[in-house]
Amino acid sequence: MRVSFVSDLRVVLQGRDFRRLFGTRLVSQFADGIFQFAVYGYAFFTPENQTTAAEAAAAFAVLLLPYSVLGPFAGVFIDRWPRRQILVIGPLVRGALLALAAALLATGAPDGYFYAVALGALGVNRFFLAALGASLPHTVPAERLMMANSVTPTSGTVATFLGAGAGFLLRLLFGPGTDGSALLLVVAGVTVALSALVAATMDRDLLGPSYDPNRPQTREAVRNVLRGLADGARHVARRRAAAAALGSMAAHRFWYGIALVMAAMLYRFYFTDGDAEAGLMHASGVVATSGVGYFAAAFLTPWVTERMRIETWVTAALAAAGVLSLVLCLPFQEPGFLVAGFVLGLAGQSVKICADTVVQRDVDDPYLGRVFSVYDMLFNGMTVAAAAVSALFLPADGRSPLAVAVIAAGYLLSAVGYRIVMASAGRSKDDRTPSARAEGPVT
Repeated sequence: MRVSFVSDLRVVLQGRDFRRLFGTRLVSQFADGIFQFAVYGYAFFTPENQTTAAEAAAAFAVLLLPYSVLGPFAGVFIDRWPRRQILVIGPLVRGALLALAAALLATGAPDGYFYAVALGALGVNRFFLAALGASLPHTVPAERLMMANSVTPTSGTVATFLGAGAGFLLRLLFGPGTDGSALLLVVAGVTVALSALVAATMDRDLLGPSYDPNRPQTREAVRNVLRGLADGARHVARRRAAAAALGSMAAHRFWYGIALVMAAMLYRFYFTDGDAEAGLMHASGVVATSGVGYFAAAFLTPWVTERMRIETWVTAALAAAGVLSLVLCLPFQEPGFLVAGFVLGLAGQSVKICADTVVQRDVDDPYLGRVFSVYDMLFNGMTVAAAAVSALFLPADGRSPLAVAVIAAGYLLSAVGYRIVMASAGRSKDDRTPSARAEGPVT
């Protein structure tokens, strides 16, 4: 961690209300890591399941669609319901849904029922995360809000990674079968319910929302969200640099999504001859190297963009992802995929940091929230779309030279397309920025 991160965290933790809100986030996102690992392990690495690419697509849809579909509408309700109550009741509802999902697995219910309940649990979580973000200004002084915004997303991501690691260790204890996945869901449900206890220590009226007599009715507010999304899309289309940044991020998420599904199928069936437990052990290495790449980008990108234009770094990251994914993955050897995990993690997070910065820099402030709603939908929706496309051509064992070629060519064409658009846009007066930030929409 950078020294500034540690010092900023130390400062904001001096506030009692922030500590309680921060604790609520950390406990909840730790539970998210366990839950996401449980779904991932069940979908891809349960011995009873012979996972297909279509089932992989369904798993990604469960994990990501609530963030794409419900995200823009969450604000309508968290600006009307007591936010502290959302933080108390939401985790309890999620805990109950996770217990139900565990019961469905343990009793051998059809997978469709399990995924539907899991989808509901993640939908509740989307409102919970939005309420956390909206509550933050009520827990820190205005002069410390930037500090709080800079440390909370990174800390939450770390908590999720730690939760996934705990899920991995618990799976070793509980076993790789369906019953083990059910027990993991129970642990996740109990853990997320604990975040409600932390939230309950805050005063009921602490987090707002404040009463607004001019606030539109809920139905009108929902219509306003739809109009706002359209307005945001039209606005960003007129800001060529911001539109190109969004396009680069969306392109990465699409090609990365195909790579994720392919890697999961390879580790489940090809590299380990169908041994589900060995497949999960080996696939966890790719997740780990991707995480290292993700965090490396948080340090490298601000340093690089002080020395070169943002569009140069984005183009280089996309091009490097294309070339190296071909070189590393085409032999279909496990060490190559471990390194590719780091490369795609580094390149993808670098592109995201740059996209965040360009959108924040070039989009007019009154449109910023609406544009980031579009951003949020693209970020998760493109991965779901990629998983669906993967189901059309990936073989049962995941070994597809065609998929590797498509991913590599896609990254390279995205780099070229981005560079062409930026060249036509001309040089922005603020291309060089010393403070590219990793913060953006919550995922």
